[in-house]
Amino acid sequence: MSRIQQLAKSYGQHITTAWQRTIADSQRVIIIVYDKELERDILAHKGEFEIVTKQANHDWIEVNVAPAFAEWIAKTEYRDAYFESPDDLQLKLESDFTAFVAGKIRAALTQADATESSVVSVFGVGSLFAFTRVSQVLKLIESSIRGRLVIFFPGQYEQNNYRLLDARDGWNYLAVPITLDSVGLA
Repeated sequence: MSRIQQLAKSYGQHITTAWQRTIADSQRVIIIVYDKELERDILAHKGEFEIVTKQANHDWIEVNVAPAFAEWIAKTEYRDAYFESPDDLQLKLESDFTAFVAGKIRAALTQADATESSVVSVFGVGSLFAFTRVSQVLKLIESSIRGRLVIFFPGQYEQNNYRLLDARDGWNYLAVPITLDSVGLA
């Protein structure tokens, strides 16, 4: 069994369990953690996660945040000036870009067909590295989660800490972790 199949199986074991309705917003988040080298394989086999979700009688909605920076900078009025002086971009990234990414995900979470039985899956979070933090985006959207939010996370999970691309200091989050080593069922 491949590593992707193992992750899909562990995810399937979790997603088929009865969902508690009275849990904190942050506990409605499932983070599937995998080695950053598996990013392309995850994208190529994301259908396995969708199939397992639908077999558990849940809707599957996808969001890809990989092109978010390009989309955001294209709409930014002073983009040419930022390319000339990238240091000036930092404040704009921390406020506007984080809100832009959160808005993309929130749009999927709140669309008409997203219900308490829906799974909204987010791909491409590795592309956010150096622009914003996943933890900041999650803080902005967790109150909009109706069903479950699944983050496909290239990085590490150790002792309740998540590290994107194995590079940044991690953050502690109440999400359900699914890794190759173990499944955090909550």
